[in-house]
Amino acid sequence: MIYPASVLALALGALGISESLLAQDRLPDAEPPLVVSWAPERPGEGELFVVRVTELEGDSIVRITARAGDEPLHFARDVQGTFETLAAVPLGVQSQIAMGLTVMYANGREEETEYTILVTPGIYNHRELDVAPRFGSPPDSAQRARRSREARRAAEVSTRSHRTPRMWGNEVVIPREDRTTSIFGQGRVFNGQVSSRHTGMDLDGETGDTIYAAATGMVDLAGQFELAGNNVYLNHGGGLVTAYFHMDRQLVAEGDTVQAGQPIGLIGETGRVTGPHLHWVVRYGWTSVDPRSLLSLAVNE
Repeated sequence: MIYPASVLALALGALGISESLLAQDRLPDAEPPLVVSWAPERPGEGELFVVRVTELEGDSIVRITARAGDEPLHFARDVQGTFETLAAVPLGVQSQIAMGLTVMYANGREEETEYTILVTPGIYNHRELDVAPRFGSPPDSAQRARRSREARRAAEVSTRSHRTPRMWGNEVVIPREDRTTSIFGQGRVFNGQVSSRHTGMDLDGETGDTIYAAATGMVDLAGQFELAGNNVYLNHGGGLVTAYFHMDRQLVAEGDTVQAGQPIGLIGETGRVTGPHLHWVVRYGWTSVDPRSLLSLAVNE
């Protein structure tokens, strides 16, 4: 990263900031700079990361609008006064992701700046699965129509998450303390044919075991899907969505507000499964990410 002004180096030293960028190159008599930073410094493919904007001095910021890749960002001030948002690197992005910021100040001034965030590529393997032929064969027209309807319902949760203020705090829990049977990003080979990428995390369990909400949020969808079976989608606001698939049954209803660690359902084997387990999904907007990256960010808050 480049630090184009000596005054920034002094300011960064005073703030204890090591990984940051100026909003733009400035003349000596220009307004004081911002510091824009992100963590991790090189976020991983298919992972969440945090972007922060810090005022060094001068005019106060009243609003920031931004995008990273195809997703809008949602900056809000934390208790220290720093603006912060989640962002995500999609699967398949292995070198860099573009981020654009528009910063609006109290005096009416606006600044637009573009950043390039370097990405650490992921390493994902294929996993062989043997399932009933009706799940491994191409879907018929009725199945395609149903899957399309169900995909739209799930996408609507993602859309609403971008319109909902952040509800979750720093408390994030794993929805089941059990063995991980399949990690995020693996290629799924059904009956010898590569079918899909695994865009969630599978946690082992027995039918009837309890599933807990990963963070505070609202039950935006409690459905019964062909592939996901009985499911719950939680809208946590600020773009964050978590989903829980293959339940035996749900313990919550659409519109309920739940807290981190609250029971929301029971392990089952509904939908396309090879046995009882929880398939846990984490999304930033429409981008599925490794659930472990959400847990990691919560630990490092």
